[in-house]
Amino acid sequence: MENYILALDQGTSSSRAILFDTYGRPVASDSRPFTQIYPRPGWVEQNPEEIWSSQLAAARAVLEKAGIGADRVISIGIANQRETTIVWDRRTGRPVCNAIVWQCRRTAAQCETLKRAGCEQLVRERTGLVLDAYFSGTKIAWILDNIDGVRARSDRGELAFGTVDSWLVWNLTGGKVHATDVSNASRTMLYDIHKRSWDDELLAMLNVPHSLLPVVRQSSGIIGYTTADLFGREIPIAGVAGDQQAALFGQTCFERGDVKVTYGTGSFILVNTGEEAVRSTHGMLATVAWEIDGHVTYALEGSVFVAGAAVQWLRDGLGIVAASSETESLALSVPDTGGVVVVPAFTGLGAPEWDMYARGAILGLTRGTTRAHIVRATLEGIACSVKDVIDAMVEEAGSPVTALKADGGASRNGFLMQFQSDILGRPVSVPSCVETTARGVAFLAGLATGVWTGCPELKNLCDIERSYAPVLLPADRDHLYARWRKGVARSRAWADE
Repeated sequence: MENYILALDQGTSSSRAILFDTYGRPVASDSRPFTQIYPRPGWVEQNPEEIWSSQLAAARAVLEKAGIGADRVISIGIANQRETTIVWDRRTGRPVCNAIVWQCRRTAAQCETLKRAGCEQLVRERTGLVLDAYFSGTKIAWILDNIDGVRARSDRGELAFGTVDSWLVWNLTGGKVHATDVSNASRTMLYDIHKRSWDDELLAMLNVPHSLLPVVRQSSGIIGYTTADLFGREIPIAGVAGDQQAALFGQTCFERGDVKVTYGTGSFILVNTGEEAVRSTHGMLATVAWEIDGHVTYALEGSVFVAGAAVQWLRDGLGIVAASSETESLALSVPDTGGVVVVPAFTGLGAPEWDMYARGAILGLTRGTTRAHIVRATLEGIACSVKDVIDAMVEEAGSPVTALKADGGASRNGFLMQFQSDILGRPVSVPSCVETTARGVAFLAGLATGVWTGCPELKNLCDIERSYAPVLLPADRDHLYARWRKGVARSRAWADE
């Protein structure tokens, strides 16, 4: 009988579960949305218990859909939205407050204070990150300093911090395991990626006690076992990685120089840098990609905060499309944007600007502007944001990026992928399985439990479904991109008050 690996893909807007067979093929999936909470402008929260309940419901549902029992699940892999911060009581397992989501900008002022105090160089040298509200460290400090009684409880060792992977592992194991993997630890702004340990100076900088922190484990290896009551038997949890590192692995970007772009809520571009943690001078992030059998692979990353979220905004905020799938046909219904530029900087700009105070903008509106122009401009804005990062990466690495591997929900949008190829002047490929985040942790879990023998075998399991080649003339590309950069300049420092 065929056996399977269960991948839990806990994302920003939904909790998904995908069952993979031993050929790396998805055979069943289930997705459960959960509530997004916006208590103030720039603040984003989620209910940790809803994250857990939605993920458990998706996992149980996918097994039911596939008609298999837990005895045929070899292992579980977990991919997660990174940087989202949860603090909970070790005894009761109850969160002390809502999760602070990676998109949340509430600690921007604290980051500015730390910069003025001269802390940014320390953060960059130890963590490979920039000093920004994006990461977990200042979110933890905010919870400790702003939720009544939490600082005292933390000092008594009563509380635990975790990114979403740790929260899921804790709940899956019935509170027996408080752990994370190196890829998620590297996104907290508290972890020395060179020594691969929590850093005492960074902890002191943010006044975060060591007792809060999870144990750091490698990305492929048995981290714990689910309690038998959840699925009917104990199942090993054998793969854990942050969603973007998981996607890099799922795209089989195993060699130095391999590049992938994931189009999810945001767009995330990673290039494998091998055994070297590149010290960026162009706004990129050095990060741990994964650790397998004691060997660490690093990556250089550029983050675009808003991608798929901009399409959701077209649907839910403006109401100009009923479904995200409509955007492709609408974009193709007009020959161009009619001069409209949409900069989807709803929560600031990520790489290479790292402007916490930028805000979204629609520019170039005329009386002739239609919803189709705005939709097309939004998709073009997503692609141009990716080009911003790729160009910076090329300058950083000193060598060209010849092709991109794309994945994530928006990679199914043919207009977006063609325009991405056009604006980059490089080919873009989309795999037959676009669920590369889930497949990445399935691969990591399968390696740890003997399903596959190594990375060469995994490469043979992946194929390309669609490829896009640039057709835009270089002069037209330059014109469109120059107009985009003009729009970015208009959006910057808007919320500086």
